[in-house]
Amino acid sequence: METIRAHAFVTGRVQGVFFRATTADEAASIGGLAGYVANLPDGRVEVVCEGPKELVERLVAWLWHGPPMAKVTDVKVTWEPPVGNLAVFSVAYRR
Repeated sequence: METIRAHAFVTGRVQGVFFRATTADEAASIGGLAGYVANLPDGRVEVVCEGPKELVERLVAWLWHGPPMAKVTDVKVTWEPPVGNLAVFSVAYRR
């Protein structure tokens, strides 16, 4: 099975609505994914995800909806070769 990496930026009402925690839960539910989700200072959420192509695509499709309180207006995804430096999917906290 082909392994891929998605680097996504999610725009809209995506901070303060449990987007990070719910994304991590969704990745765990899908299984087989590694990466992180983080809030950015400009109000967007960044998601980096590696794993089998079908599973990564499922998480990226989910990003368009997010948790119930979110209002996603855009998801920009860059498909990249996998780096293999991520072991688990986690919430990243940036300052």
